[in-house]
Amino acid sequence: NCHTADLTLTTRQPAIDKSGGVVVFSHLKTLTKMSATLKPYLTAVRHTLTAAMCLDNFSSQVVERHNKPEVEVRTSKELLLNPVVISRNEKEKVLIESSVNSIRISISVKQADEIEKILCKKFMRFMMMRAENFIVLRRKPIEGYDISFLITNFHTEQMYKHKLVDFVIHFMEEIDKEISEMKLAVNARARIVSEEFLKRF
Repeated sequence: NCHTADLTLTTRQPAIDKSGGVVVFSHLKTLTKMSATLKPYLTAVRHTLTAAMCLDNFSSQVVERHNKPEVEVRTSKELLLNPVVISRNEKEKVLIESSVNSIRISISVKQADEIEKILCKKFMRFMMMRAENFIVLRRKPIEGYDISFLITNFHTEQMYKHKLVDFVIHFMEEIDKEISEMKLAVNARARIVSEEFLKRF
């Protein structure tokens, strides 16, 4: 089985149109629009990952009886493939580095303001401290990116390849929603605190 992150979202209250008595889920429209703009980006990442995840067991050509991820050790250039960068915009991009026996996926998450930067940093740190629970998660991201995954031939032998691809795509779909929900919660809490504080004056 492929271990996946349990990223849950809080459900916002629907807005009720009193004139017609119709319940309008305004946030669903936003999420639908967001999904539509994300689709080409995620499709490109999915196809690239599927093509790159043709990994094979390969022993080190430098050290006898060693089997290390070549994408990490980088001792033999002939075993490395050209890295691919898939970019949605200047802030959202994915770096896919492949080799004969491993693939490294680095993701840069959209961060529109300082609050999102702080939330993203804290959330990624929380996940990376528990990297062993996610199996394919790196404890430290590649420089310039927010989070990195390392998939080796041993992972593809023990898990379904398409499930590993699904996990990465699912993470990319949910992370923006999760950070947006946390930002809304922080803003709501700050509003309540400020209101309570101003009541004293």
